[in-house]
This record gives sequence, structure tokens and C-alpha cells, in this order.
Amino acid sequence: MKRRLAAWAARSSAAERLWRGSSTVARRRVTALADWVGRGRRDDLTGWRAAVGPLLRLALLAAAAYAVWAVVRALPWLLWLLTGWWVAVAWRAGRTSADGRSEAEPAPAPGGSREAVVELLADLIGDRPGVHLSALLAHLQERGHGEGWKVADLRARLETLGVPVRRSVKVARKVAYGVHREDLPERSPAAPAEPAA
Repeated sequence: MKRRLAAWAARSSAAERLWRGSSTVARRRVTALADWVGRGRRDDLTGWRAAVGPLLRLALLAAAAYAVWAVVRALPWLLWLLTGWWVAVAWRAGRTSADGRSEAEPAPAPGGSREAVVELLADLIGDRPGVHLSALLAHLQERGHGEGWKVADLRARLETLGVPVRRSVKVARKVAYGVHREDLPERSPAAPAEPAA
């Protein structure tokens, strides 16, 4: 009986890890693709011309999805390879750390990282009025940070670091949660360069 319970618990935890990893990977991909489509919008154009970029990117995604479907339909055994790849990726994304927290969950904000966050925000904002949290999150995830985070997780982290978040920041005709340029904390002055010997 104990062996059966242990085997059931092992299967249950493996299934939970695959489920957690699958949802993390799917959420990451959807966020990255949505951000990629959104970046196609041109700020220098108005009306339907500004929307041509995202529409073309959506058409490219649809064509890629159709191509994958057609190849898998012609060669059904490829579905086994795709399934194996997905399981491997989901398994890695769903692993837990030693303290029992999923590695996909956001880690607590490390101390002393406020300067780096402010620097990154200033770079992303550039000459625009601000940056949306979704764009910031996509930027971080493309670089391997914040895996499995949601916008709410990022917002809580920024507030923990003392970076104000507004409910409605308008960037490229879209309004969403973000950091406005006016609210960006001042960056500490760079250390003076040492004189050359």
C-alpha cells in the first residue's frame, strides 16, 4: 500500500511539474509573440497605415502556423518529435528550487538592484513618455529574466524597489500599466572616471 501511495505521489508531482512548466512556457511564448506583433506598429504614421506592421506580422504568424500544420499533416511522425520537445521544455520550466518554490515564480527582489532597474527603465523609455509593464516584462523574458512572471508580479517588484507605477501610461496610442518618464527615480551620477596614469 505504501509503495502504491509513493508511486502515485511521484506520478502526481511529475504531472504537476509538467502542467506548471507547460503553462509557463505557453504564457512566455504568447507574451513574446504578442509583444513582437505590437512592436510592428509605426509611431510615425497614423490611421490604417500605422496598423499595417502588426497585420503583416499576424499574417506571418498565421503562415508559420499553417506551414507547421501542413508539415505535421504530411509527416505525422514529426508530432512525436514536437511532443518530446514540448515535454522537455515544460519539464525544465516546471522544476522547483530547494526551498519548494517553483523556479518559474518570481524571486524576491534582490537588494541593491534598484539602480540597475532604473537604468534599464531609462533606456527602454528613451524619448517616449514611458514604458508599459508588458513591454518591460517581454524585454526581461527575452533576456532570460522573470520567467513565468506576470505583469502583476513585475508591478509588485517595481513598487518594492520604490519605482512608481501608473495605471494608465500612454505609449504608441496604447494605454496600460507602466512607468511614466516623470515618475522615474533619478539615477545616481556615474562614478568619476579615474585619471589615466
